[in-house]
Amino acid sequence: MGISIWQLLILLAVVILIFGTKKLKNVGGDLGSAIKSFKSAVKDPDAGDAAAQEKVSQESADKTTNTESVKKEDNV
Repeated sequence: MGISIWQLLILLAVVILIFGTKKLKNVGGDLGSAIKSFKSAVKDPDAGDAAAQEKVSQESADKTTNTESVKKEDNV
């Protein structure tokens, strides 16, 4: 006895109802980029470190920009 196609379809429908398509799309994109990053890190370990450092610096810059915009709004 295994999982039939109908059971998988019902499970998929429940997951879509709970999370919504937009969130599932974001999770899929994040998972895909994580796998891509992992594969590139396995092929060239030094390149993986550089990509990770670049991502961290980009996130840091985004947070700084967001903080500055919040401070400007507070001053208004």
